Amino acid sequence: QELRPKSLDIKQEELGDMVEKEMASTSEAIEDAVRRIEEMMSQARSESSGVKLEVNERILNSCTDLMKAIRLLVTTSTNLQKEIVESGRGAATTQEFYAKNSRWTEGLISASKAVGWGATQLVESADRVVLHTGKYEELIVCSHEIAASTAQLVAASKVKAEKSSRNLAKLQECSRNVNEMAANVVASTKSGQEQIEEKDTMDFSGMSLIKLKKEEMETQVKVLELEKRLEGERVRLGELRKQHYVLAGGCDDAPDDGEAKPAPAPRRGILKKPPIAQKP
Repeated sequence: QELRPKSLDIKQEELGDMVEKEMASTSEAIEDAVRRIEEMMSQARSESSGVKLEVNERILNSCTDLMKAIRLLVTTSTNLQKEIVESGRGAATTQEFYAKNSRWTEGLISASKAVGWGATQLVESADRVVLHTGKYEELIVCSHEIAASTAQLVAASKVKAEKSSRNLAKLQECSRNVNEMAANVVASTKSGQEQIEEKDTMDFSGMSLIKLKKEEMETQVKVLELEKRLEGERVRLGELRKQHYVLAGGCDDAPDDGEAKPAPAPRRGILKKPPIAQKP
C-alpha cells in the first residue's frame, strides 16, 4: 500500500480536472503578472526620474518580454497536452487516460505549478526592486527558477509526445525563447544594479583624507564579514539541496553542492603494513 503512487487515491475525474484547472490557473497567473508589470511601469514613470527611471524601465521591459514568452509557452504546452491525450487515449475517456498515466500527469501538474509560481515570484521581486525595498539578486534567482521550471515542463510534455509533433517542436522553441528572455532579465538587472550602486556609493568628492581612510577601513571590515557570511551561506545551500533531494525521493542520487568534500579520516592502524612473515 505504501508503494502505490499517491495519485491512485484520487478519483479519475478529479485527476483529469486537476490538469485542466492547473493549466488554466497558470495562464491566469501569467495574465495577472503582465497587468501588474504594466501598473509598475506607470508608477515608476510618475515617481522616479533620471538613472533610476532608466534602470526601472529596462528591468520591467525585460520582465514583460519574459512574461509574454511564458504565456506562449503555456499555450503551446496546453495544445501539445491535448494532442497527446487525443492520440494516446484510444477508446478510453480523457479522465481514464490521465488516471492510467498518473505519474506523467503528476509531473505535468507539478511543472505547470512551478512555472506559475516562478512568474508570480518574479513580479513580486520586481515590484520590491522598483519600490527600493527589495534586492536585485531576488530577480536573478527568480529568472533562474523560471528557466528551470520551463525545462521541467518541456521534459514532462516530451515523455508522451510524438517526436514528429509540430506542437513539440514549437514548445521546444518557446522554451529556448523563455531561456533567452530570462537571461535578458538577469543582464538588465545586473547592469541596473551596477548603475545604481555606482551612483550611490562611488561619489567620494568632498571627503577629507581622514574620512577617506576611515571609509577604507570600514569597507575592508565589510569585505571580510561578507566573505565569512558567503562561506556560511554556501554550506547552508548545500544542506538545503541535500534535504530537497531527500524529500523528492532522490536521496541516493543527491548531487553534492559542487565542492569536494574531505574524505573521512582513516582509523589508526588501518593503513599500517602487515608484518612480514619471517623465513623459517
